[in-house]
Amino acid sequence: MESKVSEGGLNVTLTIRLLMHGKEVGSIIGKKGETVKKMREESGARINISEGNCPERIVTITGPTDAIFKAFAMIAYKFEEDIINSMSNSTATSKPPVTLRLVVPASQCGSLIGKGGSKIKEIRESTGAQVQVAGDMLPNSTERAVTISGTPDAIIQCVKQICVVMLEVQSVTTGSPPKGATIPYRPKPASTPVIFAGGQVRADPLAASTANLSLLLQHQPLPAYTIQGQYAIPHPDQLTKLHQLAMQQTPFTPLGQTTPAFPGLDASPPASTHELTIPNDLIGCIIGRQGTKINEIRQMSGAQIKIANATEGSSERQITITGTPANISLAQYLINARLTSEVTGMGAL
Repeated sequence: MESKVSEGGLNVTLTIRLLMHGKEVGSIIGKKGETVKKMREESGARINISEGNCPERIVTITGPTDAIFKAFAMIAYKFEEDIINSMSNSTATSKPPVTLRLVVPASQCGSLIGKGGSKIKEIRESTGAQVQVAGDMLPNSTERAVTISGTPDAIIQCVKQICVVMLEVQSVTTGSPPKGATIPYRPKPASTPVIFAGGQVRADPLAASTANLSLLLQHQPLPAYTIQGQYAIPHPDQLTKLHQLAMQQTPFTPLGQTTPAFPGLDASPPASTHELTIPNDLIGCIIGRQGTKINEIRQMSGAQIKIANATEGSSERQITITGTPANISLAQYLINARLTSEVTGMGAL
């Protein structure tokens, strides 16, 4: 079975889904989409990247098994190249492994683990890659994350074996996917408008009051956003404006003025709560050293912000924001600005 699969002898079309952070996605896309275009052309696989202003994105790879393996090889080598490049600036001597996260329907995870963990042990030993199946399903889905780490070659061998298991599961169920509909995992948006290169604004309905904020920023002579690659980063000077804006946010209309200070906002909107989930490895950039960044965001937005403690086995942390809709939108905007600057390496913001 394996030799047939690795030689591409099986004319089977498979779909494999990967979960990636913004930084990883940026690396796969490359400047003006050149890297992903090259990967598509050379592997023959279809590579789609989920839309949305999310800290996490889904990368879907579809095609015959041999095309999928070629695409995986190119992604694994690209990530290794990124690791080598990042090490040239650091003092670290040992090279960290390449890590990929697959998204697998929970119904197939049993076959992947095997009786008493026998199958996953066999895959680890024969490929030299580390393989871990998450204990919990991804939020609002029936899928689990399977993390593979090791050298690019070990990862490619490991993906081949995982594909064999998936094909066996499908053939047992007479060629159809396993019983029970799979609810695919969709990463949650960061629910703040971001202006992408090309100028379209993608806003979340929850962030209606942030639209007013964007309008106020657009009337300034300075650019509200600096477009860098795929990302839109708030212009540093705009953060000062945001701060002034936050300071003006009084629920009272100044004397002698008949219109509210903010057009389109109620004079004193009721307090509400909004929740966000942030990947563990990005939470540090929001908290800052000794909590400096999160305190700054609290002061600037006027919102209460609580960060839940890390839970065992979870790769995400919950952030609860409480305040008026305008406070919440401003806090989300500032959190998003921190994430975006971290993801694009502009940590100085």
